[in-house]
Amino acid sequence: QVQLVESGGGLVQAGGSLRLSCAASGSISGINAMGWYRQAPGKLRELVATHSNGGNTNYADSVKGRFTISRDNAKNTVYLQMNSLKPEDTAVYYCQADIWAKGILRGYWGQGTQVTVSS
Repeated sequence: QVQLVESGGGLVQAGGSLRLSCAASGSISGINAMGWYRQAPGKLRELVATHSNGGNTNYADSVKGRFTISRDNAKNTVYLQMNSLKPEDTAVYYCQADIWAKGILRGYWGQGTQVTVSS
């Protein structure tokens, strides 16, 4: 059974910082891309940032220069450092990973962690 467990969300004032973590566990043979998505109330889930297992990163235009995605392959963990937070960053943040387990590659999602930025 593969699980993604997120942590690090919370309430922060505009201009502040938060660091999200997402650890994958279970019968994992390998992990391809890992990333973060977010969903604000009344809106569709959107990509925030992705990190390939080769080190390539990709960011939504709205977070470029403020957010940094990183990854520790030894710990099967992906991080999202969020700086200069804005009220419009308020959303539930979800971790996503493409994981090989028992010979099958499939996408997995975490349960989500709430990030609230007050003005």
